Amino acid sequence: MATQLSETKPQTQLIIKWEALPKDFQLEDEPVENTGQPLLAGALRESLEISGFIQPQMLIASNFGLCATVNEQLVIKAPDWVYVPSVKEVISNRKSYTPILEGEIPLIVMEFLSDTDGGEYSVKRTYPPGRWFFYEQILQVPIYIIFTPDGGLLEYHQLENGRYELKLPDENGRHGVEEMGLYLGTWQGTKEGRTGYWLRWWDRDGNLLPWAVEQIEQERQQKERLIAYLQSQGLDPNNLPPFE
Repeated sequence: MATQLSETKPQTQLIIKWEALPKDFQLEDEPVENTGQPLLAGALRESLEISGFIQPQMLIASNFGLCATVNEQLVIKAPDWVYVPSVKEVISNRKSYTPILEGEIPLIVMEFLSDTDGGEYSVKRTYPPGRWFFYEQILQVPIYIIFTPDGGLLEYHQLENGRYELKLPDENGRHGVEEMGLYLGTWQGTKEGRTGYWLRWWDRDGNLLPWAVEQIEQERQQKERLIAYLQSQGLDPNNLPPFE
């Protein structure tokens, strides 16, 4: 399947194809910038999984190759986090993903910006294309998020009329992702030995989707409140009468 895409300059034209990778093609492993990036990506997935949001047809991955053939040359970019609402085939050990050919265009791609990043995020139109141009003009991903963990800066870009527009957060400092029925924002705290800024999900009612450790703590507190209530009623929590 091929798509023609015109750029701002009329003399430039991209021929985009969604082709399967050769069976013997070896994807290069992109180096992880720092140990915090996998933690950030894993935390985003964890809360979605615990809340029951994730369905089998969805694809949620990190440092994962997105592929397209542009002007007969294969282009692969590996965002730090990607969410695809639906794929045609559920594959447990998927190593790359070609949109259109294998399923829907990703709804969200995220990059966790480090001090060494630079040119890859530019809008340059020379080959090979930078990440911004690849997501915006080639894949046309609706939402592109750039997050700077060190300072907590969240840049939420939404595709409008073929270009990414920077969106301001709501009064709570969050961005609504209508297609997911969730809100995304920053949160400051500690998880797995890392203290700093994180990306977190909230539901429509403003409830923070918990991580596993938070859910366990919530359940412990609920149990303690129940025990205290039973004791206040003169009941022994360890010796309750059977239900009839």
